[in-house]
Amino acid sequence: MLVTPVTKLLGIQVPVVQGGMQWVGLPVLAAAVSNAGGLGILTALTQPNPDALRQAIRETKKLTNKPFGVNITLLPTINPPDYAGYARAAVEEGVKIFETAGNNPGPLIQYFKEQGCIVIHKCTTIRHAKSAAKKGVDILSIDGFECAGHPGEEDIGGLVLLARAAQELNIPYISSGGIADGRGLAASLALGASGANMGTRFMCTVEACQHRPIHQNIKQKIVDSTEQDTVHIFRTLHNTARVYKNKVSMEVVKIERRPGGAKFEDVRDLVSGARGKKVYEIGDPDYGIWSAGVSVGLIKDIPTCEELVKRIEREAEEVIDSLAKLKVETKAKL
Repeated sequence: MLVTPVTKLLGIQVPVVQGGMQWVGLPVLAAAVSNAGGLGILTALTQPNPDALRQAIRETKKLTNKPFGVNITLLPTINPPDYAGYARAAVEEGVKIFETAGNNPGPLIQYFKEQGCIVIHKCTTIRHAKSAAKKGVDILSIDGFECAGHPGEEDIGGLVLLARAAQELNIPYISSGGIADGRGLAASLALGASGANMGTRFMCTVEACQHRPIHQNIKQKIVDSTEQDTVHIFRTLHNTARVYKNKVSMEVVKIERRPGGAKFEDVRDLVSGARGKKVYEIGDPDYGIWSAGVSVGLIKDIPTCEELVKRIEREAEEVIDSLAKLKVETKAKL
């Protein structure tokens, strides 16, 4: 059994967090991860409004009596969602763990802390992590360049970023990006993390296709992929996102590379969230943009969350035990 500051703080058995994912963080998946001993997370903005989030929380509570959290990601948008409404709905429904991400999280963090909640905040740089720690977050999720979604603009891989976190941070942190198995969890622990956040890996589980699905074709596409099958879009717009490499994402990259560059309006229709959601529903990996991390290269099967979490725990313990055997005691010379 692996016991870390994060397992103690969150009340979980295995130091694995299923990160918030748009269209994916739904009750069946979140409950399955929590029941398996990790921390499942509902994605607030997957729900159309705060009342729908209330229903999702109630549904999750029917499926598990274990801790689970809610993700609220602050997005750059002209017409922002009702973030305060989502936060209030979740707190009123008894949620005590929140994952936050995005710009200017201060007001949300303050509200959650005033309500006695635990806050996990996602960061892609050490300076942002230190700023979030000053705001009172309990756990930091350190997102390396390998992660799906937005890895920031500084292109620092997890190996260095996590080691820097060990040097600079005085609160627990978890790794995020490129982690999909027990070896990755053990490496994260060796680099000072108290656990690991996994998104892409949990997309490719049995429970990620129930009720509102990730189509089996998409899961099989992940299994068949290598670590070379993702690409960055929005690089020239300074809002980098790692997504699956398909016809649409490569068209976006082509437009961005035109002489004179591109504006968001030039790619708006290609990258619409509605098209990305449809990918999961109809099973056509080329229909739109969908997030995937380089960990696709590590994913070789579609297990249940129970099988996956237990396997990750067992593999991590085996790696830790094998590393201990590398140390050989030598007798001191007189």
